[in-house]
Amino acid sequence: MKTFFSALWAESLKAGRSKISLITAGGYLIMPAIAGLFMFILKDPEQARSMGLISMKAQITAAVADWPTYFGILTMGVSIAGSILFAIITAWVFGREFSDHTVKELLALPTSRGTIVSAKFVLIMLWILGLTLIIFIVALGIGAIVNIPGWSLDLAWASFSSLMLAAFLSALLTPFVAFFASGGRGYLPPLGWAFLLMALAQVASAMGWGDWFPWAVPGLLSSLMGPRTEIALHSYFMILLACVIGVVATFIWWSNADQTR
Repeated sequence: MKTFFSALWAESLKAGRSKISLITAGGYLIMPAIAGLFMFILKDPEQARSMGLISMKAQITAAVADWPTYFGILTMGVSIAGSILFAIITAWVFGREFSDHTVKELLALPTSRGTIVSAKFVLIMLWILGLTLIIFIVALGIGAIVNIPGWSLDLAWASFSSLMLAAFLSALLTPFVAFFASGGRGYLPPLGWAFLLMALAQVASAMGWGDWFPWAVPGLLSSLMGPRTEIALHSYFMILLACVIGVVATFIWWSNADQTR
């Protein structure tokens, strides 16, 4: 266990000293800012027009400016746009070893490869959930500034649970990104995989198969026009299955990787 925490600390130092931590935080914080802007426009369209935020012909499809809609926009952002950001984080954690040419030294360390991979996965999970917690706190501040109506503590807790669940489910789908970053020895293969799966998730959802397609399930958690979609047990099973396959594939690759190549 001491070896694992040492590996986790080393991975944390890499992330903390890199600009990627600030870039991902900045990219993630755009979501509550955009959601707050939507609420400002919905509250007073005429003032928004006078400020040049929307044109005279612009139409806002979201229902009303209230906290349920605000949290719905935020959850959808985490479910859909966040999945790409999570893929970038995962691709960096695993792919940087190849771009920085440190993989040979890493594979030659006395620390077991399984421990190194485990530390990377735990770092990714903590990174994602930590960022999600931060944007929820920021979102509360933005909502208070915009003075959105319809606040309640029960709603906040329910929305927080939905937000963290969406982030957690999306995080469980990152092992395949890790596998392609490892097998592809860089950033492009995992990012290509992530964009492909995002497109397929939209197709699966449109055809009514989203609850069976793991990468579409997080997006089912929110709706701008209604209450959260309830996810059946088989949807969680499909995500867990995809996670296990991705994790096993990544561990197998690292276990058989040759540090001389």
